[in-house]
Amino acid sequence: MPLKNLKSFVQFLEKQNNLKRITAPVDPELEITEIACRVVKNNGPALLFESVKGSSIPLLINLFGSPQRIQWALHDSPQSIGQKIKSFFEDMMPPSFPSLWTHKNILWRGLQMKQRYAAKAPVLKMSESPNLHSLPVLKCWPQDGGPFITFPLVITQSPNNKCRNTGIYRMHCFDQSHTGMHWQVAKGGGFHYGEAERQNQELPVAVVIGCDPVTMLAGALPLPEDMDELAFAGFLRNSRTAMTRLSNGLSVPANAEIILEGTIAPHQRQTEGPFGDHFGHYSAAASFPVFHIHKIHRRQNPIYAASVVGKPPQEDKHIGNAVQEMLLPLLKLLHPELIDLWAYYEAGFHNLLVASVKQRYKKEALKTAFGLLGQGQMSLTKCLILVDPEVNVRHFSHVLKAIRENFDPQNDFYLIPGTSQDTLDFTGHAMNLGSKMIINATCFETGRRGDRETGRQGDGETRRWGDGGMGRQGDGVVEHRNLKDCLLVVKVKGNSRDILQRLVNDPVFSSFRLIAAVSEDVPLEDEELLIWGIFTRFDCARDIIPRKTTIRGAWSQYQGPLGIDATWKQGYPDPVIMDPSIVDRVNKRWDEYKII
Repeated sequence: MPLKNLKSFVQFLEKQNNLKRITAPVDPELEITEIACRVVKNNGPALLFESVKGSSIPLLINLFGSPQRIQWALHDSPQSIGQKIKSFFEDMMPPSFPSLWTHKNILWRGLQMKQRYAAKAPVLKMSESPNLHSLPVLKCWPQDGGPFITFPLVITQSPNNKCRNTGIYRMHCFDQSHTGMHWQVAKGGGFHYGEAERQNQELPVAVVIGCDPVTMLAGALPLPEDMDELAFAGFLRNSRTAMTRLSNGLSVPANAEIILEGTIAPHQRQTEGPFGDHFGHYSAAASFPVFHIHKIHRRQNPIYAASVVGKPPQEDKHIGNAVQEMLLPLLKLLHPELIDLWAYYEAGFHNLLVASVKQRYKKEALKTAFGLLGQGQMSLTKCLILVDPEVNVRHFSHVLKAIRENFDPQNDFYLIPGTSQDTLDFTGHAMNLGSKMIINATCFETGRRGDRETGRQGDGETRRWGDGGMGRQGDGVVEHRNLKDCLLVVKVKGNSRDILQRLVNDPVFSSFRLIAAVSEDVPLEDEELLIWGIFTRFDCARDIIPRKTTIRGAWSQYQGPLGIDATWKQGYPDPVIMDPSIVDRVNKRWDEYKII
């Protein structure tokens, strides 16, 4: 039976011992973040804070912080949903009565995309003048510019073709009736605002805070432009979404918890941020459009839904993994040579993507790479690694083994400078601009499986510099780790570029394919944070250091090992770190929360 509202999902999770009610008073400024981060890292339950300082409304967090809770929300696994859609399209080429009968359940789901309008809308039970101070809005990290709404479903409609978009964009609360609207590059809501602004019109906006779990997940899906996420929620839920219409002309889910109704004026900007984001650093303060709230609608006793992002792992790990599991089968329809694809949550998803490809002709993997880099949200990918079908793309160690055996920088490294980039990526020379790289670790041309010279150190060792013949102390390297005799990670002090240049030129390290320099805050023994520390802190065009570059006409060839300067640099925002006083407060109060 589909869960038609958030309260019913909360009750279900409580019966499954997957939700904890916390009655102890808590502060939405930093304290809830510290509690939630600890629970996520320990694969803990969803949390419902019932006594939040400054608000009478309970706050729900970590709702989707496990694969099991996402599967319960969808009444199916994301993989199964994606595979059923793929099988449907495959069998409909051409359509026949037997194939239609075989997929009658999918056809029925498709009919559920048509929304219905409810005679009564619980979310319109209370309509009030805007007062954001009455909501338990979080301030997540010490250097955040203020409180932020972190799990809003922002609904807009194109002024031109009337197509609707629902997306999740953070909202900085400026005062009781105004917020920022952080429309990043390549976001549907931002496109709608651009259309309205070019016509010098204000854009009607509705923001849903808390809804049935399927609708909340649908808002996170990177669907094709002009495909309605609220309609797709009906498909996922296998029941039509009940809707109601607001005075600004937008239709919204009738069973939502809280709705902010308003408009965004053309040509108005205000500084938003900084904010501790899912790349594990603060995104810089910048000018974004301003949302003017005219009314707040809510249920009689609503629940405020929130989320926290920061260094991995966080709740978005499970949401992002579910999204890619669901959409992978559809990508295979467009790229039949694609075997598997995985974006690493450790790197903020967009910074590291690995694709396994079955090649039918030379360099077909490159065709796949360029196709993926031109597709939807994957166009924001920074580093794309190509491997053979038998390589498990979801295990970083397996990917490194493929690079060790099959990657030759001179022939298999492709640098794409001067491209658009994720708004949150702070490594480029300007916001929304950066560079990309492709590492081709497939072996179609040479069949050279396992014939490469391997490195000299034990696999996976973390060691102080100077032991085991790895170099001399005092040269700026204080610790190192060898990963699969492929990637040498060095923790450095001093001029990282000079140190890297010496390392890639040194014959002692010539057997490594990659040498990455990281800063002292990156723990080499923690693979999650190691991947985070490498792939969020370099710009491909500026921070890749080859042993030698040869230019022939317009073609640049790179001789390895390739150095990666992944150190924190002047001008970068700080990594997110909790205030020690908050950590101490939560330590002392932990038993009061009664989470375990």
